[in-house]
Amino acid sequence: MIKWFSILFFLPLLTFGQQFRLKVEIKPAAGQKIFLAGYYLENIYVRDSVLLDEKGKGLFSHDSALPQGLYKIYLDQNNHFDILLGENQQFSLRNETFKAENLEVEGSDEMAGFREYSLLMKEFQLKNIQFRNKMNGASAFRKKNLEKDLSAATIQFNNDLEELATRFSGTFLAKFAMANRMIPPPDISLLPKEVQNNDSLLHLARFYHQQKHYWDSFDYTDERFLHTPLYKKSLETWFTKVLYQSYDSVKTPVFRFIEEVKPHAEIFRFVVSYFLNSSFTSKVVGMDALFVDIAREYYLSGQTPWATDDIMEKISENVLFMENSLVGNTALDLVLETFEGEYSSLHRINAKYTLLLFYEPNCSYCKIYVPAIYQEIFQPYKEKGLAVFAVFSAIKKEEWQEFLIEHDLFDWINVWDEHHDSRFRILYDVRSTPGLFLLDENKKIIAKKLTVEQIKDFMEAYLD
Repeated sequence: MIKWFSILFFLPLLTFGQQFRLKVEIKPAAGQKIFLAGYYLENIYVRDSVLLDEKGKGLFSHDSALPQGLYKIYLDQNNHFDILLGENQQFSLRNETFKAENLEVEGSDEMAGFREYSLLMKEFQLKNIQFRNKMNGASAFRKKNLEKDLSAATIQFNNDLEELATRFSGTFLAKFAMANRMIPPPDISLLPKEVQNNDSLLHLARFYHQQKHYWDSFDYTDERFLHTPLYKKSLETWFTKVLYQSYDSVKTPVFRFIEEVKPHAEIFRFVVSYFLNSSFTSKVVGMDALFVDIAREYYLSGQTPWATDDIMEKISENVLFMENSLVGNTALDLVLETFEGEYSSLHRINAKYTLLLFYEPNCSYCKIYVPAIYQEIFQPYKEKGLAVFAVFSAIKKEEWQEFLIEHDLFDWINVWDEHHDSRFRILYDVRSTPGLFLLDENKKIIAKKLTVEQIKDFMEAYLD
């Protein structure tokens, strides 16, 4: 649910030229204050308010035009409707209710066209729900026919939007309507027979078709889309669902996207910030490499003047801690003192796979995670090609000894760096514990931050 007016007052960006004058007549709100709210990405901000007279009439006005985009006439959470502001921002609205069906527009063909769009969208959404409800529990034959009917409804909806866009060519409404088109499904009959008859290959063909055509009807360089809820939602879906979720798969299309919007300052700022933050918080293993790439290319190179000193400091710190331990990198060697007082080198370990583990005895999760690694992972696979280089990351040796004795952990390689001479905290981003890296026989990092179950699955696949 949208949290209405989470930021109550927003100083609007104005465009010079035509004045903004919107006359409204909304009888159900007679004698009450209504708001004009503007979308910006996923949020809605109050732009203006007016107290309607006893006939429900009022006037919103500004000396300059508002940014073109999607706005909302709002009384309360149950009574509101969307409007579109295009180039012409002097018109009248009359509504007997708060529904698009009853909306009357005078003085703006583009806004009247948006009413058409709203009704088309509502009708299609209703059909979509009806078809999908009928598919639940339907026989395979019945489901196949319903899918054909839904496909036909989608094609008709797209055709209706194209016709609307053609009538309003050159307006923001035209672009907005086209951006809401559904991606047409691939023509299965044109695919090779071996693909048509193989469900896995057919699924893959549809996946790549969606990837290829996702942005066909959406002009993502048009800054007016920032003043709608559509831009962020579409970008987020593309980045997290349409693109295959791996660093190698997303890097090229993400950088291509950023470069294409770069001439458009407001979009560039949002897009590069979105990808930076999303790659930093992503749960996909290895996606932190995208964060490092974007930080280096755009932030640390001075292309983001909006970034404050505090933000730049945090970004620089994260790059410093993350850049050496990215998936795909060769793990930097650590030569550390063992519990017995000798020295052991990470690179000198001769094993098909090595777990590089960092922990502290006082870390609550370490007390569960480390013994589980030892009992459930190391013990079953130590004779099959697995080694563990377990780094005690604190400084009190007596605590380390107590932990090793309590959990009987003397069977793997136990090391520490009492004075942090190796800089392991920076080299392997040990700002919190536990930390774990899975290395291959050449000490290349192939995964990190794995759960016990994920490591088990890997070992069962490659060492059993």
